[in-house]
Amino acid sequence: MPDVRTTSEVDSRALRAVAVQFFANGATIATVVPRLPDLREQVEVSTAGLGAVLTVGTLASLIGVLFAGRVVARVGSRRVLIYGAVLSIGFLPVIGMAAAPVVLALGLFGLLFFDIFIDVAMNVQGSALSARRHTPVMNRLHGLWSLGAVAGGLVTVAALRAGVSVMWQLTVVAIVLIGVLRFVAPGLLRTDVEPETATQPATIDTARSGGRGQPTSSSGVFSFAGLVLGVGGAAAMSIEMTNTDWAAFRLGDDLGAAPGVAGLGFVIFSAAMMVGRLSGDWVQVRVGPTLLIRGASVLVAIGAVLATFVDSVPISIVGFLIGGIGTSVLFPQLYDRAARWPGREGSGFAAMLVGQRGSAVVTPALVGVLANTDALSVGQAMAIVVIPAAVAIMATTFARPPR
Repeated sequence: MPDVRTTSEVDSRALRAVAVQFFANGATIATVVPRLPDLREQVEVSTAGLGAVLTVGTLASLIGVLFAGRVVARVGSRRVLIYGAVLSIGFLPVIGMAAAPVVLALGLFGLLFFDIFIDVAMNVQGSALSARRHTPVMNRLHGLWSLGAVAGGLVTVAALRAGVSVMWQLTVVAIVLIGVLRFVAPGLLRTDVEPETATQPATIDTARSGGRGQPTSSSGVFSFAGLVLGVGGAAAMSIEMTNTDWAAFRLGDDLGAAPGVAGLGFVIFSAAMMVGRLSGDWVQVRVGPTLLIRGASVLVAIGAVLATFVDSVPISIVGFLIGGIGTSVLFPQLYDRAARWPGREGSGFAAMLVGQRGSAVVTPALVGVLANTDALSVGQAMAIVVIPAAVAIMATTFARPPR
């Protein structure tokens, strides 16, 4: 008979390690995003030029999608997570020292290329733990990602107010994150678990359908179900990236907020995502994933209207708060659905990540080009992207496969 206590201890240690990794990953991104206005000045590009640089950087994620799932399946999520984190963090100082657009693009390319490997690996670990523990943990883990983003954002705001250069901030953060990884690595699960083979907790939606993971008529990436998951990934990424990347520009360029105040847009949005994700599992058990996503889509749209159409810094910040709560549960739900995808291993992640990372390539350039025109403000450019994306997320909940 297996030692249940020992297995429980392994799972608890792994959950702590994965939780810290989610936190650290959020903090990594948060050290860069609020400093984009500074980086724009440092490399001397226009808003549209910065959008192009961000697009070049996010191309790395789309390329990484082609390999990440296969690499994780071949060598295991633990090794991929450890080596991917070391390589990704190593590009933070490159970004900080960038004096030309091409160097900034190179730094972002490296950071985001290896981040997609981290992304897949830590979510595989989280989904495996959900299966082993027979209880949902994904919303809480993504909540810790948001907590890391809040912590990193607050550190960045403090650095801005203290006059710390981008180079010194990102270099120190990189050293700290490498130290954190030394705690994470020993605790990670050494073998991955097929999520669909484990018993899952019931929800209202699963009770209606007779269980989770029921195969559809086609489970490939290019099936109807794959299209729905891809659209969801694309829309969720557009919503999150537009709010996180451009909140500081909305508050600073449009509304004239000081740099320390403008950086709070990202922090408030991330803090709202943290709260939503930490409570998301509790809400999901009571209303089911479908109603959860529909309600979240409504909140995203309401938040976008307040944040982008009302020319008031306090009201705009309230809009980012509401939008953050709505955005919070979108990716945890998508990752959970992808992990339970029927059919070939990794096809669910592939379908969702193709849409997600494709959107990551298009969104920065689209918002940058729109905001750089005389006819539109940054806020209006954000609204053009976010509100239709919220409608698309809502539409995916009504989609039914053809019979």
